Amino acid sequence: MTVLVTGSSGHLGEALVRALKAQRREVMGCDLLPGAFTQLVGSITDRDFVRRCMRGVATVLHTATLHKPHLATHSCQDFVDVNISGTLTLLEEAAAAGVAAFVYTSTTSVFGEALVPPPGEPAAWVTEDVTPVPKNIYGVTKAFAEDLCRLFARNHSLRTIVLRTSRFFPEEDDDRRVREAYAGANVKANEFLHRRVDIEDVVSAHLLAVRHAPSAGFARYIISATTPFTRDDTAQLRCDAPQVVRRYVPDYEAEYARRGWTMMPGIDRVYVNDKARAELGWQPRHDFRALIARLKADEDIESPLAREVGSKGYHGRVFDDGPYPVE
Repeated sequence: MTVLVTGSSGHLGEALVRALKAQRREVMGCDLLPGAFTQLVGSITDRDFVRRCMRGVATVLHTATLHKPHLATHSCQDFVDVNISGTLTLLEEAAAAGVAAFVYTSTTSVFGEALVPPPGEPAAWVTEDVTPVPKNIYGVTKAFAEDLCRLFARNHSLRTIVLRTSRFFPEEDDDRRVREAYAGANVKANEFLHRRVDIEDVVSAHLLAVRHAPSAGFARYIISATTPFTRDDTAQLRCDAPQVVRRYVPDYEAEYARRGWTMMPGIDRVYVNDKARAELGWQPRHDFRALIARLKADEDIESPLAREVGSKGYHGRVFDDGPYPVE
């Protein structure tokens, strides 16, 4: 039976199609934009198109979405249409077609304001138990779509897993201050301590979710690189991150110094992947320690899959100030 990947011309969609083809799985990619890994071109808001996509499909990996970088170029209604109505259409047609498993790619952005504690407070220790407080239409629509998945799991017996992924995009940071303070690779290496994941590990989490969905009913997981920190570190992380990192990964300093890199002075949140590792059997390969080992060997910090997929961008035009007009 076929696996349908929505958003197959995007970062994660392409990576999933590549991985499924490597496993000799029957896979179809659908996207609004044509691409080398997209066989079905159309919108997930078009019910007739979605119904055609579901023919012979046993599993849906739903990655298609409007992202945070679209906030300044798309209306709130666009986000509702794609992220909510499009997901609803997919769920309805998947349930009607007897699809066995539906995996929805969500985002840690749903946590929103819960990610940044007040000044002087410890860093947020972010597990699946933290209540989301979305701060923009992107987070609102992703959280709403998660609830739609739960509804269809309960009312239509559509086995559904939601994966809240942290950052894996290769593009520059959307915050001008961060871009001015750190080199791009420096930013990404720092983030593997608390809020980033390699796309290879995101793919492996999705494939494990497919395997577990038939018995899961409904489940939600944070998908982020394994942090070296514990909850006891959160107070010191907020005010003196370098000291805490030195305690767990002491050889990072020499490698950073060799490149002229800088560790961030403080960390305001830590994404915790314990539940995904325990329940899905997920074993992410890329974390801060692994990155330091690769730096010592003068190797690329990105996985081979991340390099193969490369940079996609989110817009069809170039902006004067930074990669995304979100500031």
